[in-house]
Amino acid sequence: MSETILQFGAGNFLRAFADLFVAQANRSPATAVGRIVVVQSTDRHRADALNAAQGRYHVALQGFVDGRVIDTVEPVGSISRALHAGSQWAEVRAFAQSPDLRFIFSNTTEAGFALDERDTARPTDPTPPHSFPAKLLDVLLTRHAAGLPAPTVVPCELIEQNGQKLRALVLTQAARWKAPPAAVGWLADAVCWLDNLVDRIVPGAPVEHPLKATDPLLLSAEPFAFWGVQGSGPFLSHPAITLTTDLTPYYLRKVRILNGAHTALVAHAIPLGLKTVRECLEHAEVGPWLQRVLFEEIVPAIADRAPEAEAFARTTLDRFRNPFLNHQLSSIALNHDAKLRTRLLPTLADYQARFQRPAPLLSALLS
Repeated sequence: MSETILQFGAGNFLRAFADLFVAQANRSPATAVGRIVVVQSTDRHRADALNAAQGRYHVALQGFVDGRVIDTVEPVGSISRALHAGSQWAEVRAFAQSPDLRFIFSNTTEAGFALDERDTARPTDPTPPHSFPAKLLDVLLTRHAAGLPAPTVVPCELIEQNGQKLRALVLTQAARWKAPPAAVGWLADAVCWLDNLVDRIVPGAPVEHPLKATDPLLLSAEPFAFWGVQGSGPFLSHPAITLTTDLTPYYLRKVRILNGAHTALVAHAIPLGLKTVRECLEHAEVGPWLQRVLFEEIVPAIADRAPEAEAFARTTLDRFRNPFLNHQLSSIALNHDAKLRTRLLPTLADYQARFQRPAPLLSALLS
């Protein structure tokens, strides 16, 4: 199977999310998309480990779905090889010139969406630029110079309008490098920059698992996964992928329901001495209280603007019940005041506007 995807990042999330999706799609000739070349920009340890395993590892899907515990294993073999940017940039550029390359994935975290003042000129030797946008630009300029079709760029960083923001960074870097006008036009108009929203909890390696002794790359992840992609062009075919013309309702749904429920639990349950999200769901008072907050106040406030809001709220409760996760309320409590302003106060206002009365539980919580 040919290599069709260049991926910046070899971290746990992409390996248990996009790379698993590709592996699952590749099992059927009707949905096969190709294999992945990974670029590791930090130390080469992860790249070496992937190559030693021939790109193969397992993902343990562990969680709670529809009233039952899930504990299954998915083999992943979608990665063909891994390259270390610092020592193998010539090979990265060589793959940029492959006629088979179709997609570029990334997850460099929010910190990766920044330019570096050291990238004043494009390297003439096979040395990578410093910032991720400059590395991506170097790859794209190499491809444009070879006269090959423009790829689709899919940044999986948790940043709203991630595709358009990465496009703007790359074009700014292109201006710094004084890229030829034809190349700049190709970057702006021919390359497809997909805004997308990813959602899956990937804790890392399970503490205990039968495969741990034989698979050093073993990961655990919750069964739930959602990949919302704004666009209509060809993309992966997978049950967890939703193609849409507007991601805004999906962002609203996640922030108000999933994140809003987390923030509500922090405000209500920490004073009661509870420590974890799952403990809250099992608590005789807090569990029913959260269900009322979700289904009587949060969901009704946004139901006309968020797709399948009630079903998403039910799934959220299952995710919170995951017996394999110990999600600490203390970690959710970081920046609590800011989270109240973005996750709960707008819902309170929406409820008031829609029903002409205050939401009783949220009003009491936020008073």
